[in-house]
Amino acid sequence: MSTILQLQQLKGPDLEQLTLLYQETGFPVEVRYYCGLWIESQQWASLDLDSQSSEPAASMLLQQLIQEINQKSEELSGDDLFVTRLKLKDFANDFYKNYRNNPLKFVRVVRHCLESEWRIIEQSNSGVQGAMEQAMPVPDSHQEIESVLKTLKFKTQVGEKQLSDMRQKQELFVVKYQEFQMIQSKLSASQQQFQGVPTDNTSSRNEEVRLNQRKEEMKVVINRDAQHLMALRMQMAEHHREIYMLLAKVQSRVLKDELNKWKRQQQLAGIGGPQEGSLDTLQSWCESLAEIIWQNRQQIMHIEILKTRLPLANPAEDPTQNLNSSFTALLSALVPSTFIIEKQPPQVLKKETKFKTSVRLLVGGKLNVHMEPPQVKATIISEMQAKALLSNENLSPDETSGEFLNNSGIMEYHRDTGILNVSFRNMSLKKIKRADRRGAEFVTEEKFTVLYQCKFTVSSGELAFKVMTLSLPVVVIVHGNQESNALATVLWDNAFAEPDRVPFVIPDKVPWPLMANALNSKFMAANGRSLSNDNLQYLAMKAFSNQSVQTDDFSNMYITWSNFNRDPLPGCAFTFWRWFHGVLELTRKHLGIPWKEGSILGFIRKEQAQELLLTKQTGTFLLRFSDSKIGAISITWVNEDPNTGERQVLNLLPFASEDFHIRSLADRIHDLPHLTHLFPDIPKDTAFGNLYTPEDKELPQPGGGYVSSVLVSRIPQLKPPHASYDAPGTPMSGSVEPASPQQQLHNPQDFDEFNTRFDDYDQEDSMVTPDLDELLKGLQFEPGENNLLKYEMTS
Repeated sequence: MSTILQLQQLKGPDLEQLTLLYQETGFPVEVRYYCGLWIESQQWASLDLDSQSSEPAASMLLQQLIQEINQKSEELSGDDLFVTRLKLKDFANDFYKNYRNNPLKFVRVVRHCLESEWRIIEQSNSGVQGAMEQAMPVPDSHQEIESVLKTLKFKTQVGEKQLSDMRQKQELFVVKYQEFQMIQSKLSASQQQFQGVPTDNTSSRNEEVRLNQRKEEMKVVINRDAQHLMALRMQMAEHHREIYMLLAKVQSRVLKDELNKWKRQQQLAGIGGPQEGSLDTLQSWCESLAEIIWQNRQQIMHIEILKTRLPLANPAEDPTQNLNSSFTALLSALVPSTFIIEKQPPQVLKKETKFKTSVRLLVGGKLNVHMEPPQVKATIISEMQAKALLSNENLSPDETSGEFLNNSGIMEYHRDTGILNVSFRNMSLKKIKRADRRGAEFVTEEKFTVLYQCKFTVSSGELAFKVMTLSLPVVVIVHGNQESNALATVLWDNAFAEPDRVPFVIPDKVPWPLMANALNSKFMAANGRSLSNDNLQYLAMKAFSNQSVQTDDFSNMYITWSNFNRDPLPGCAFTFWRWFHGVLELTRKHLGIPWKEGSILGFIRKEQAQELLLTKQTGTFLLRFSDSKIGAISITWVNEDPNTGERQVLNLLPFASEDFHIRSLADRIHDLPHLTHLFPDIPKDTAFGNLYTPEDKELPQPGGGYVSSVLVSRIPQLKPPHASYDAPGTPMSGSVEPASPQQQLHNPQDFDEFNTRFDDYDQEDSMVTPDLDELLKGLQFEPGENNLLKYEMTS
């Protein structure tokens, strides 16, 4: 069922909450109703509202909604809908005027409305999804928190009513007590007046009796009312104690469980885990907590004022004397915990490179902090400074480990969403001061953190807060070639950090299954398809290749940091992580589609590939990542010697990223007639045909009397199957080097000879394609980087 249909079923307080939502945001509920299905079908959550690059997409959504509103207006017919048609047209004009210069604000409003609708539906009937979320059940913990918060709000309302009753009863008690004092005064005056006078005056005697009688009656009433007031005070104290206990419990769940879970998801998202999601639900809970705490604290303060005006018991025996400080302590714990880094700074931070980050105070709107918006300042500190800070040691404001540019900003309140945050859009690290490294620690293993600090007061200075929060660990680099090692440090920290650790303590070794999960998440996030069990088994064998492992079961083994990114792999000059990261980047940049489609086997040993291919027909090939080169992939295939008929498995020298900048993997496979079927038996045109570069795009437009040329891969050592082309060859071996699209002639004389022949050919007829065999006759050429020659011409 669509969200708009679920909203139509709301009743009572839930419907009032929905009405209030649209009144506060200014978004017309009529537009939400008539354009409901279109609104729910758009990908509002995919836009980054802190990035100007999202503005064109936001502007497009705004234009499309205006068109949708106008279209719905035209579709409405009937006299009873005439006013609605006019309203819709006005709304379309208002959207254009209000948001044309700020379409991201428009998206923020719509997103806030949809997410709030989801929460209202969830509260109403434990609904299963919101317009901004994928279909999934609402967690039981969320329902329990919502239920407890509802109970607390109800109890707070009951407390407000009890306080009002107590105030009225105390006012009546004061009136009665004053009356009692007046009677007592009259009685004293009467007794003094007739003191020493004979008491045979009947009228005076009757008046004195009446006053005494009234005094005794009032004394009974006052004692009864005083006891009743004391009972009310005790009842209110118990009521607030119950609220406090329930509040403390649910606040602990929100802050320690749900908020920490969100932070952990944010940390894992940095290494490829699922995104942490919106903070709006957490903000709604925290705002409810702040509101409940504040209202109960105010009730207790009013009770204390009433008790001051009418003391009825010994203050030492007062059961409410510590309640105020207890609720204040809850608020003092809540506010700093809701100072959240909404967008983390990059964890691999390159010096003098701009980056974005944002901080949000979840309870800022509810506590009216925006009335005097505070300033937030960001500084960078070292791991040791972070430890000192969290152990309550004094850290001087000037004690930093570097210098940021554009590192302070005023928190901004977004009235349409209730968000109080500050975005740093142009921060950059100008200077960094490194500590003395310990033992074998490298520069890319040194961790820093960004410290955000802010001061503000609430309730006209009644309470003052100094809040701060630390970013995830940051590794500072000065050159791009340090990035891979820095990413290794980040992955190890994000994946294996313990909750509530001392900054930034990490284990030196972890179980292989945890490492496998981290590598799989990283690869999946970058390339769209997860690693198979066979892939992970291959990675385990590679990771532990430095050890004499006599098992195929790695589930109980531990991988150390040294194994991961310090000790080079056997026979190589690089570590396991450097190799894995090279494969990940190569796939991300050049091999994404074939990897997602399952066309790349990738993680397989050369010997295993040969065993698999020898059982297949000639021309069958597979793609495997190179073991001996970082970020490279090789083609392994079954070849048959045309003279002897001998079948053997050959390996092309690996292709790296720079090769695919020249010609794609699919086009290279298409170029080579020796490759016919992708393992196990898929025709190569079926597997890669959709990735071939079309000839009309591949062939540049000729001009100036010249014909166009394209680059095509060839294997000079092998004759193409069923072809008569006689390419210069060398004795065949297990590895074959493909002729690169750019070749170097063997010596300068051969190069000059080739140019002379080409020029002669061109003078004869510039519109005729040269005969490649004739141009190359008697010349030798080999791979190289200089004297580049495009060696195949097509018209």
